[in-house]
Amino acid sequence: MPLTHPLFRTLALTTAVMLTFATNAQAQSLVEMYESARGYDAGFISAKAQFEANLARANQSLGGILPNIALSVSQIKTDFQRQVIGVDAARSSAELETKTTSATLVQPIYRPAAWAAYKQGDRQLQQAAALYEAAEQDLLIRVSQAYFDVLTGEDNLELVQTQKRAVSEQLASARRNFEVGTATITGVRDAQARFDLATAQEITAQNDLRTKRLGLTMAVGLPQATPKRLANNTTLIAPPKEDVMSWVSQSQANSPAVRQAQLAVDIADLEIDKATAGHKPTLDAQMTYGRTENLKGTFISSYSATPITTWNPSVGLVLNVPLFAGFSTTNKIKEASALKNKAQSDLENARRVTEQTTRNTYFGLLAGLSQVKAYEAAEASSQSALDANKLGYSVGVNINIDVLNSQSQLYQTKRDLAKARYDVLVTNLKLRQAAGTLTPADLQPINALLAP
Repeated sequence: MPLTHPLFRTLALTTAVMLTFATNAQAQSLVEMYESARGYDAGFISAKAQFEANLARANQSLGGILPNIALSVSQIKTDFQRQVIGVDAARSSAELETKTTSATLVQPIYRPAAWAAYKQGDRQLQQAAALYEAAEQDLLIRVSQAYFDVLTGEDNLELVQTQKRAVSEQLASARRNFEVGTATITGVRDAQARFDLATAQEITAQNDLRTKRLGLTMAVGLPQATPKRLANNTTLIAPPKEDVMSWVSQSQANSPAVRQAQLAVDIADLEIDKATAGHKPTLDAQMTYGRTENLKGTFISSYSATPITTWNPSVGLVLNVPLFAGFSTTNKIKEASALKNKAQSDLENARRVTEQTTRNTYFGLLAGLSQVKAYEAAEASSQSALDANKLGYSVGVNINIDVLNSQSQLYQTKRDLAKARYDVLVTNLKLRQAAGTLTPADLQPINALLAP
């Protein structure tokens, strides 16, 4: 029976190694997860379908300015009865059948409302493109945030477990020193309290990581979404070379939100043109080519059973002049003018919000990069402080609580440093989103930082 224990331990070790390699083999990069999310995320797919619908809607406005052709066919049967009144009254009857075929072409020449609708269709298509672009950028940010949230959760759990092991060792040391009389019971109780706290923190970190992994899975649609880790945590990204005003200028010109608001103003302005066109005449060119067949003859002055075919082509101009529409046109103009004022206010608000977001994100990125450097220095200082306290504890200069405090400070600094690194990468993407220049290609520099 004892011989089986080494075998079981060997099998467990082999299984753990195999699972480790399997996990690494199945890990996906940020670009791979984004590509998966493009075909899975319901919001992005909805925005794509909306863009296609708006494209078809914009093309519908061509019907108001391009020729309209219609073909009509009718066939009528008529029973004629004729009675001559006089001395010798006579009655006669006949059945006639008439078939009429005509093709009509109408070419609009002057239709102000139709041309305004056509221009609106073009603006609406551009607006849909901006909306689709915003949805794509939003997907980029959501996937990246979920990706690094999982890495943050993994780092947090790993550091909590490492801290727990260190506290466990310190607890064992305090117990040994107490047993031999070189330390008080206070050191043991401090170490036990820190160990219990680390156990509680480990449970919280495990649950937090589980939640974040579920969020990443729901974002990208992969059943076992496992993000690759950063290969070199000391090399991130360079600070932006342009000043904040350059980024603000880009955002005012390229931001999808600002472009949508600007296009909404243009559409509202064209809506005023459409409403004003209600007071204007319309002019169309019309050409009709028809054929009338009397299949069973005619009955005009006298009945004739001979079939007759008549061709009646016609070309002309059709002018419609509106005179009075019950003040509806006037009220439509007032409504369109008010909506244009609203669109202009929405545009100004979009510009202000975009500028504020760009400025906040720009300075947030600079602060994040500085914070990473500060945390790196703090990590080195905390490690030195821990080493010094351990040495002092071993020679009896320091007490156990000094070592525990140093350990807690070191691991807290490591957690903050790891999160600050990930936040810098996401903030860099958010800055490009605020400026309206974020594209899937911006994931490649981050992808290059990941472990192969």
